[in-house]
Amino acid sequence: MANDAVGRQPKYQHIAAELKDAIASGEYGPGARLPGESDLMSRYGVARMTARQAFGVLQAQGLVEARKGAGVFVREYQVVIRRRGIQRLAVEVWGAGGAIWDVDGKGRAPVVEFLSVTEERPSGAVAAALGLADRAPVVVRRRRYLLDGKPVMLATSYLDAALVAGTAVAEPDSGPGGIYARLAELGHGPRRFREEIRSRMPGPEETARLGLAAGTPVVLVCRTAYTAEGTPVEVNEMVLDSSAYVLEYAFDAP
Repeated sequence: MANDAVGRQPKYQHIAAELKDAIASGEYGPGARLPGESDLMSRYGVARMTARQAFGVLQAQGLVEARKGAGVFVREYQVVIRRRGIQRLAVEVWGAGGAIWDVDGKGRAPVVEFLSVTEERPSGAVAAALGLADRAPVVVRRRRYLLDGKPVMLATSYLDAALVAGTAVAEPDSGPGGIYARLAELGHGPRRFREEIRSRMPGPEETARLGLAAGTPVVLVCRTAYTAEGTPVEVNEMVLDSSAYVLEYAFDAP
């Protein structure tokens, strides 16, 4: 039965599967150039379009990247950031005026581009997460983070405008310790966080802003910050370049 299934498999999928196995086995390591279209045409007796379709499968899976005029290469995943999901949010970090990035970057501070700080009507999902009735206005902080000159993350924070409008939270540079330190000064410092994580392929704008190669997925982290009383004070939607991150969570057993 298995041989019958392979026989019914389109040729480009069969070629892609064999190349994928060769990458997994180490025959083609990170950065290695794969056989060209002409090589595949000769080896498998297929048309050029079939060879291109096979490469397209591997690109869609994020395994390879095409370099104009050079060929198709096995993608190199070079982790530049280890995101320590729990330690980075400790009060001892932002409460002392530090940036939560200090925990991730180990001395390599990112460049933060403040794309915009506006007051808007939130989506229904954001309004519900913040407990806002009738989609009351929120302050929206949009940023892009670059490390060593490379974009690695987009972040959009939503905060109740009734709470933070006219304060440093509504300024591009909110000061030492960031918006969590400013919320604490307002008597609404976060003491508990909840993060949801998923992944998907990026949209065109995300691809452009993060400078992503074709086939690179993104990791979505949605964090809600709560006060000690359980009041939500911020929703932060982050889009991470998956090739740049490892997400690390260390915690004691409950």
